[in-house]
Amino acid sequence: MKKETKKPWPTKAAMTQIYEKKLWGGDTFVDFYSGTGSHDSEVITPYIDVVLTFLHSLDTPITVCDLGCGDFNVGKEFVAHTKKYYAIDIVESLIERNKIKFNATNLEFQCLDIAKDTLPDGDCAIIRQVLQHLSNAEIQKIVTKLSKYKYVIITEHVPKGAFTPNKDIISGQGIRLKKQSGVHISAPPFNFKTKREKPLLITEKGVKQGIIVTTFYQVF
Repeated sequence: MKKETKKPWPTKAAMTQIYEKKLWGGDTFVDFYSGTGSHDSEVITPYIDVVLTFLHSLDTPITVCDLGCGDFNVGKEFVAHTKKYYAIDIVESLIERNKIKFNATNLEFQCLDIAKDTLPDGDCAIIRQVLQHLSNAEIQKIVTKLSKYKYVIITEHVPKGAFTPNKDIISGQGIRLKKQSGVHISAPPFNFKTKREKPLLITEKGVKQGIIVTTFYQVF
């Protein structure tokens, strides 16, 4: 008898379980926790600074789409500096919690699967340590939608030094470090074409393995 291949969980179910079982850590009394990468000051403070520098460099406030906002510990720092801020995540209970905890007239939370659903219009997409958890098939679907934004800022946890980008994984808790790989959307198989690509930040402090790289893309 042929052994049945176990199918991976749908991404929404996998991400919901991560928060329910606190697989990314968090105190017993904390309802949702997006991991130390969203709370360690050595990691998030330099990131917040470079994104704010970008937002302040523009002539007028813009509309930002935060694709994978998590527990919103980082995204909350940007809302006041934008015209409109869409904060999006796939976990419904997390989004409902965020709606209660964070309020601003220009802030809107939406529960969407960014690989499958239509994304809000805006000027800039922020994707912070999200793609690293997804399969290449899901990343490809997301990348095809990014051309609607003038600016894209992507942050990924990657190996330090040379590595082969975009080795495939099953969507879930793990990332490509275990395969000595990381996501780079300009490289095959994604080949994201942009007017300009610029590294904004490389973070090593507070990172146990590899580095965290933030890249700015000007699409048109």
